[in-house]
Amino acid sequence: MASLTDSRPDLGSDTRVHGLDALRAGALLLGIGLHSLLPFLPGLPWLVSDTRSTWLAGVPVYVIHLFRMALFMLLAGYFGRLTLQRRGPGRYLRDRMIRILLPLVVFWPVAVLSLGVLAVINAQANGIPLVVPPPPQGPPLLMINPGQLWFLLVLMQCVAIMLAIRGLAVLLLGTQRCRQLAAWCGGLLSHPAGGLLAAVPYTAALILQGTVLGGIIAPATLLPSLPPVTAYLGAFTVGWALHARADAMTRIARFWPVHLTGAVVLSAIGLSHSDPGSTTPLPLAAAGMAVAAWCWVYALLGLGTRFLRRERPAVRYLADASYWMYLIHLPLLVGFEILLVRLDWPIMVKLTLTWLVVGTALVVSYHLLVRSTPIGRWLNRRRYPFRLPWGRTKRRATNFTWGMSSN
Repeated sequence: MASLTDSRPDLGSDTRVHGLDALRAGALLLGIGLHSLLPFLPGLPWLVSDTRSTWLAGVPVYVIHLFRMALFMLLAGYFGRLTLQRRGPGRYLRDRMIRILLPLVVFWPVAVLSLGVLAVINAQANGIPLVVPPPPQGPPLLMINPGQLWFLLVLMQCVAIMLAIRGLAVLLLGTQRCRQLAAWCGGLLSHPAGGLLAAVPYTAALILQGTVLGGIIAPATLLPSLPPVTAYLGAFTVGWALHARADAMTRIARFWPVHLTGAVVLSAIGLSHSDPGSTTPLPLAAAGMAVAAWCWVYALLGLGTRFLRRERPAVRYLADASYWMYLIHLPLLVGFEILLVRLDWPIMVKLTLTWLVVGTALVVSYHLLVRSTPIGRWLNRRRYPFRLPWGRTKRRATNFTWGMSSN
């Protein structure tokens, strides 16, 4: 998914920051895994509710939801600054509109609107009452739910806000002072305790929304929603500042065991207090959840930087495929889950079968419909020569710059 956070530092080079590339892909693919677990959570109002359920499914859902999008937005900010430095703000904004805003518009009917059709099919096939929401009222922007593509909307908002802030800062302070200030912030954030500073916007977002249940709540309309914008603009800004400090990732990598330990301990504490009847004061619960999330982010940044320095072909392939896979996964996932609802099979059997079938379908669709087609050029800015998975090709992949940034 080179389109959102392409980790190639130079358009004319095939070099990538492999650890960060893997983390970016992992953040998206973990979203698919998270959605596959939701049917088995007892009492959760989801598109599909399986006849079998277990509270154990809530543990990975809770942990993944803590850090996944914060990590993704940080990487978007990190490579966003890299791109802006090399291509300029105008071309950076144009690139984001083509690869973020346009996919939101084009894929929404297929990826989100189709879920309503699947809800009707599920109700008829499994004898479940169909809950029809009241017709939306108010302005047009309040009538459209971005669904699982909300992250594109929020990311585009972060890009626009950051460009506006940067433009004003350059006007008032000058380019050189802005770079020095960004590098100074990157130094603070790459300190062993920098995650505490990074967690402040996340904490504020949870307090603004008035609850920690469910983590940061995704926007339900096209209008900007203050809590997610606060949390993820904060993450985007952290990534932006870390890029300004040349040794930031190396500094973070030194302390990955500390961050990982903190992430596990704080997540366990937060999970034990995640009951709706918890009496923990909101500011304390919000701060604990935010610090846990950012401990995970820093631990994964450190692990990726430390141990994933070399290219791994399978990881690179999935990194390229992950954007497409996430964009189209939910209708395929829900459709397959509907087929399994009434089967009296163990949960792990259903999950394993879902991962195999839906995962294979997503990878095959990427290979046949995207990787070597104009869709791949649009989403990933790279169109590979077509070959079968077991075949060989003598031609190198072709880069299509469209006169835009590598991010």
